Amino acid sequence: MSGGDEGTNPSKGPGDATRIVEAGRRPEWTQGIVSPPVWRASTILYEDVAELRAAAGRDTHHRLFYGRRGTPTQWALADALTELEPGAEATLLYPSGVAAIASALLAVLSPGDELLVPDSVYDPTRGLANGLLKRFGIATRFYDPLIGADIAGMLGERTRAIFLESPGSLTFEVQDVPAIVDVARARGIVTLLDNTWATPLLFPAIGLGVDYTILACTKYIVGHSDVMLGSVTAAPGRHAALRDASYQLGQTASPDDAWLGSRGLRTLGVRMRQHGESALRVAEWLRTRPEVARVLHPALPDCPGHDIFARDFRGASGLFSFVLRGGDEGARAALIDGLAHFGIGYSWGGFESLAIPVDPERYRTATRWQAEGPAVRLQIGLEDTDDLIADLESGLARFRAAAG
Repeated sequence: MSGGDEGTNPSKGPGDATRIVEAGRRPEWTQGIVSPPVWRASTILYEDVAELRAAAGRDTHHRLFYGRRGTPTQWALADALTELEPGAEATLLYPSGVAAIASALLAVLSPGDELLVPDSVYDPTRGLANGLLKRFGIATRFYDPLIGADIAGMLGERTRAIFLESPGSLTFEVQDVPAIVDVARARGIVTLLDNTWATPLLFPAIGLGVDYTILACTKYIVGHSDVMLGSVTAAPGRHAALRDASYQLGQTASPDDAWLGSRGLRTLGVRMRQHGESALRVAEWLRTRPEVARVLHPALPDCPGHDIFARDFRGASGLFSFVLRGGDEGARAALIDGLAHFGIGYSWGGFESLAIPVDPERYRTATRWQAEGPAVRLQIGLEDTDDLIADLESGLARFRAAAG
């Protein structure tokens, strides 16, 4: 399964592949150059005092004012990301995915408010909720990611926002985002989704009613493991609050990083297609192995929330986990340490394959993680899939030997 062009029906507008190539390339920014160049700036000079004062009193989005407010380099990427989310109002960029998450949450929450967060959430998001937000007087309750519309029973008078991450980045439960959004809208509660795994190509979140969709652009948008970058795209009527909070926090992404993000974006469609196809093939092969108890890939029928995935997603990306049958930490390390084509390192979404040990039980507070053995998370890159499978086959042989 993979995301792709939605067709060439003129009534629907350009397909995904065309929008990826053309988005964010206004003539006044490119000036005839195919890619928007790098505009670096701190100070912007004005002709006179009157022009300076006039600039301070107008909307500085897409207008040069001061370097922290952006230049055409940042605006080009932000506009392109907005165009990939049908129905969105605007996008802001951040120096990392975590910065994007923090800024979005601080834009909608105040002391005394309550936030709901899925128990499968990315650990830095959990750390933010239990750390900075708690110190600021914002309470967090964690919920079962498969709760769906039953989240209505958790809403209290102080609940102001529901955070979602679908699928979860360790155990890959797929959330019923439309059902949760419907409940939230009926109560005037803001919804925020970490959409890094799917990107707008595979899950157009704004069109499904999400208020803020967040990407760690470090991953698939950049695609080359060489930039830290984040983004938040806002639904209509939600951008002003995000913009004001982000400006007050001094959040900005450098033009050089934004340029690298724009460069990576242009190949997003073809990369996602290959990541998705290769990862599904590896996942299906792992399902046949006696050393593997479970494969946690949303496109597989036995993954929690697969029916929702089949209903809502246009395809799958390249990140998934598998649970080993028995064994211990040493046996898992023997599997991973000897891999030739998988690097050992955090993050994902680049062209290279990665493998890391994951221990979901350490991060659960609202649900219980029970497994037949230790787990491994794989990022499937752009290498030859036969090479990756052969590498994993050797790794599983080492696991068997070490596990006795």
